[in-house]
Amino acid sequence: MLYVFLSVCCSVIVSVLLKLARRYGIDIFQAITWNYSMAIALTWFFFKPAIGSFIFRHAPLGVFIAVGVLLPLVFWVLASSVRVVGIVRTDVAQRLSLFIPIVASFLLFNEVLSPLKIAGIIVGFAAILCSIPWQKKTANRKVLSNAWLYLVIVFFGFGAIDILFKKVATFTAVPYTTSLFFIYALSFVIAFIGLFVRVVAGQTRIVWPHIVFGLVLGVANFGNILFYLKAHKALATSPSAVFSAMNIGVITLGAIVGLFVFNERLSLLNKIGIGLAIIAIIIITYSQF
Repeated sequence: MLYVFLSVCCSVIVSVLLKLARRYGIDIFQAITWNYSMAIALTWFFFKPAIGSFIFRHAPLGVFIAVGVLLPLVFWVLASSVRVVGIVRTDVAQRLSLFIPIVASFLLFNEVLSPLKIAGIIVGFAAILCSIPWQKKTANRKVLSNAWLYLVIVFFGFGAIDILFKKVATFTAVPYTTSLFFIYALSFVIAFIGLFVRVVAGQTRIVWPHIVFGLVLGVANFGNILFYLKAHKALATSPSAVFSAMNIGVITLGAIVGLFVFNERLSLLNKIGIGLAIIAIIIITYSQF
């Protein structure tokens, strides 16, 4: 379980870095761009992707492009969500996005939903509703703040990315690590184009603190993936244990860091949402295995 623990730590470190970016005046748009340059370098170093044998006619280029576009876009929204609604709620929304591919399997691929899966989905959506930040507008009336939009985009965005990555994994003609390298390269190109436009428009300028922060962010982001893959390899006979431990670990550690390090305020309803999220992940994990 060491690899699971390291993966959980890297995932929460990403959220912490996104939270600290605003405090230290870091341009998060720029940091996310350089994050992908580090991801490319580390993917090349650790996985040695077979670029020379990359056969484009066998590669799902449409899927690659879709993931390459979505990754930086959703990452930008994730950064805004961490800043606006906090680490705890954002981690809950991100981890519960696993329900999107499950529902998609039922709607698009005619898989049968077991009673256990249905129960897990219901509990999961209840957890999301409880995790949304409700604010008082008047003494007697509660309204939903605009912050809910960030959580919804994180939820559906990561769900869509998960579906696309699952499709990438089904194309066995291209090694998964090679696909990952190509997707990171696309994400970097797209993010860099956006950064170039902002620089030309005078909205930002490229300076070393933003670059260094982005490279550190890239190390944590890649570490999450690296240790998660290593955990699955080390515990090949217990994929459900890895899956559930990873998601529950991120929600739990994220809650601890958010509450005690950044003093994020959670209502009783939000705390119930965290508990429901953990229960939902346990239910849905064991319903799949």
